[in-house]
Amino acid sequence: MSIYNIEQFFSNAGSRNDVRKRVIDAFLKELAGKGKGELQTKYFYFVETLTSGNRIYLERPANLHNGFDFLINVENVNFSKTSKVKNNPSHDNIFEDLEQKRNESPKKYKKLFLLIQDVYNCKEIQDNLDLEFTNGYPVDLILKVLKWFFIEQDIRYWNYSGREMFMTSVPKP
Repeated sequence: MSIYNIEQFFSNAGSRNDVRKRVIDAFLKELAGKGKGELQTKYFYFVETLTSGNRIYLERPANLHNGFDFLINVENVNFSKTSKVKNNPSHDNIFEDLEQKRNESPKKYKKLFLLIQDVYNCKEIQDNLDLEFTNGYPVDLILKVLKWFFIEQDIRYWNYSGREMFMTSVPKP
């Protein structure tokens, strides 16, 4: 099996199409595999660094092997509710975390929701945020994972609502 590790930042600035195109253009540069197992190619795109030093990386192909699909992973973070280690967050992991944050502090959650709307609207994520919660994942992890869920939805469901479908499930303040 040929494994490729690529460090690459993808800007979130511009239109949905601009962002989607940057990611797809990178995927189009991948070398084709020659079969399954040892004959496949596997790519890891290290796309974000969190304030903790952990990185968010995309894994291709994803489990379902559907076109441009990818799996979003976070180094050294276990999103599993069982003893099994799972470093790829689910939509529910993020939605549950946001509910916890909203319950902890509705006032701070309003600020976080505005930042989520910025990510949704294809604005760059600001580092060194002074917004912290005692419960759940760090804010920068949430925002950067959301960025990639939005992009993933835009690629997978471009001819439909894309990121809008995901955003409607984000808890409102």
